[in-house]
Amino acid sequence: MLTVLGFVAAVAMFWHVKGRLEHHRELYGRGKVKAKLEAEEVETPAHGPCANDWQRVWTEKWAQKFQHKLEREQRRWERHAARAEQRWGVRLTPHVQAAAAAATAAAASVADATSETQALFRARKRAKAEVGFYIHLMSYLGTIGFLALINIMTTSYPWFLWPTLGWGIGIFSHYMAVFGRQQLRERYFEPAIEREVRREKVAMQTEKQASIDELSSTIAHEIRNPIAAAKSLVQQMGEDPTSVENVEYAKVALDELDRVERRISHLLRFAKEEDYSFEHVNLAAVVDAALTQLRAKLDAAKVSVARNYIGGPTVHADKEKLKQVFANVLDNAIDALEPVAEGRRIDLFIENGGRGAVVRMRDNGCGIPPDKIDRIFNPFFTTKDKGTGLGMAISRKILEAHEGSIDVVSEPGRGTEFAIALPLPQ
Repeated sequence: MLTVLGFVAAVAMFWHVKGRLEHHRELYGRGKVKAKLEAEEVETPAHGPCANDWQRVWTEKWAQKFQHKLEREQRRWERHAARAEQRWGVRLTPHVQAAAAAATAAAASVADATSETQALFRARKRAKAEVGFYIHLMSYLGTIGFLALINIMTTSYPWFLWPTLGWGIGIFSHYMAVFGRQQLRERYFEPAIEREVRREKVAMQTEKQASIDELSSTIAHEIRNPIAAAKSLVQQMGEDPTSVENVEYAKVALDELDRVERRISHLLRFAKEEDYSFEHVNLAAVVDAALTQLRAKLDAAKVSVARNYIGGPTVHADKEKLKQVFANVLDNAIDALEPVAEGRRIDLFIENGGRGAVVRMRDNGCGIPPDKIDRIFNPFFTTKDKGTGLGMAISRKILEAHEGSIDVVSEPGRGTEFAIALPLPQ
């Protein structure tokens, strides 16, 4: 009796799945998806899933190459326009803007075509997976029903249940691969990812707000203290205009006001977007120019400099801005060597390999404590009594404009090494 009921249930499931399969065939074979797929096949004929994969990878690859080429051409035209305007006073900005607009439009069209192709490919792949599962399920039900019929006609032992169970495990695995994975992703993984993204956003906003608060308090401290000192001195001068100390008070007040002016000028210099004049320069010549600029301070501090290079590669950079970066690092190295009694030394290296060049500046000074090494590029952070705390921040900003970077490694009591990396011209 149980065998007969199982057979009837299998036949009912068979007809139900057959109806679902016809529904899916009508949906994916006669609807809009089929029309789009046929249009795609007419434009770019493929021969099987491998050809579709190859076509998609090929389209993405050439779209990325085209985008990178357009970006390089845009940067080249911008630099050419800047050089032409500087040398001959000819403004090529409209042409550059037109070229940039054309490049952006072309890149957008390529990106749209690529995204549409990818969406269509995913839709086709999903449809094939669902139809394949229903075909598998129909084959399973038909075969098990046939085995059950044979079992009823031959013997009373329900031996057909064993292949039903084994194949049923395969059917369940196939269902989970087609439908269950998507349900698990939508119910568990995607919400978890969204929560993590929200948590990261909150953390970034909190860190950014903390940086703004710290910068605001530092600016207020750097400006308020000199102004308060100058105000106090001026008040003392007003209380006793005939005092012989008024001249000294006036000098100190002017020094404090000059200090405020320097802070504000450095802050404005850090905040504003400066114009860069890019040209091909020799990296070793720029480092040597920074050494020449600080030669008097090096001699006064009795610091020996070892140039561990003969020549240097050619980079596309603003010579004066790049010299300022090297001068800032050398100036900090000289100040760090002040506690050293003898044997003050700075080693310079220029490495050229791959697509970039690296300038290494190493000193045997006092080093930087581990709790401060992550803050040396923050605006207004300084360990000097008369420092503004903007030299290294400006240096990193200049290097970012050159598509370069600056890294530091330090050990307290043994010295510090700065590594300045710059890209080589393509």
